Amino acid sequence: MDTHTLLNHLVTAVLVIDKQLKPCYANAAAEQLLGVSHHKLLEMPLPELYQMMGVDNKKLSDAVIACQGLTVNTAPLLTLDGQHHTIDITVVPLENEQQLSLLELRQVDQQMRIHQQLNMDAQQQAAQFLVRNLAHEIKNPLGGLRGAAQLLARELTSEDQKEFTQLIIEQADRLRNLVDRLLGPQRPTEHSEHNIHEVIQKVVSLLEMALPEQIQLIRDYDPSIPNTQMDPDQLQQAVLNVVQNAIQALEGCGGTIKIRTRTQHQVTLGTQRYKLVLVLSIIDNGPGIAPELMDTLFYPMVTGREDGSGLGLSIAHNIARLHGGRIDCTSAPGHTEFSITLPLQA
Repeated sequence: MDTHTLLNHLVTAVLVIDKQLKPCYANAAAEQLLGVSHHKLLEMPLPELYQMMGVDNKKLSDAVIACQGLTVNTAPLLTLDGQHHTIDITVVPLENEQQLSLLELRQVDQQMRIHQQLNMDAQQQAAQFLVRNLAHEIKNPLGGLRGAAQLLARELTSEDQKEFTQLIIEQADRLRNLVDRLLGPQRPTEHSEHNIHEVIQKVVSLLEMALPEQIQLIRDYDPSIPNTQMDPDQLQQAVLNVVQNAIQALEGCGGTIKIRTRTQHQVTLGTQRYKLVLVLSIIDNGPGIAPELMDTLFYPMVTGREDGSGLGLSIAHNIARLHGGRIDCTSAPGHTEFSITLPLQA
């Protein structure tokens, strides 16, 4: 087997660059990471192949000229098509090749996400355990309170007095509904094959009727995505919750919300690796999420708005989990992206 074939089977992006940072070799993983064709990769200088990379171009060039190694860990990468990645960068001078260096760009997004997902799932399960116990303690006396109000209403003859018992019953029902919403779906429901774009379109149709004029919804779909096993009602609820959050973030300032669907290969969800997954992204150009909320964003009752319930994202996270997937968030001023990743092929 020749060296070219071996390098094309690597999951790490490998390029050979000269002192002008122009690639003279790139493997298949480099094409996939940067999102450009092999022909374009070899025609343009490296800085023109991405929007931003977390290492100074002069620093890279100086390392090639001086035949020195260079390592930068967990650097951000923003590709030309707007994809955000976290990468480890390694520059190694090539022996017997003057002023040529091997550049490795190793994605660490998945490792970081797996670690974050495992932590998040453990914390979410602990939070759900507390919420379930709290819900049980609330529902029992609530049922007794409602029943007592109903019995009292039967004994009363005055309509004015019955109004008070009816008020007790209505408030008890409202509190019970809040507890049920807080718990969210707990068990996987029956799944059947559906097209994700049909689910999204129902959400879009629902929201467009009342969408503020200064907010624009953009659809960016990959029509080749196959049907997948899902509960369409649950997924519709998850997408609706996330898009509504984006709309609320843009209220008053306006902006755009992009709903994008793509596939990714060889992705690990939890402890299982999948050949093909669906990535549904909801992206807005609003002010972003406060950094102090990021670690607890998917917890129940956590919200950055005074009038928010803090249940939407918690329910979306739970629905993604019940579908064998996950939900991630990256946020900075001008770019907030929620990505729901669901398995397509084991």
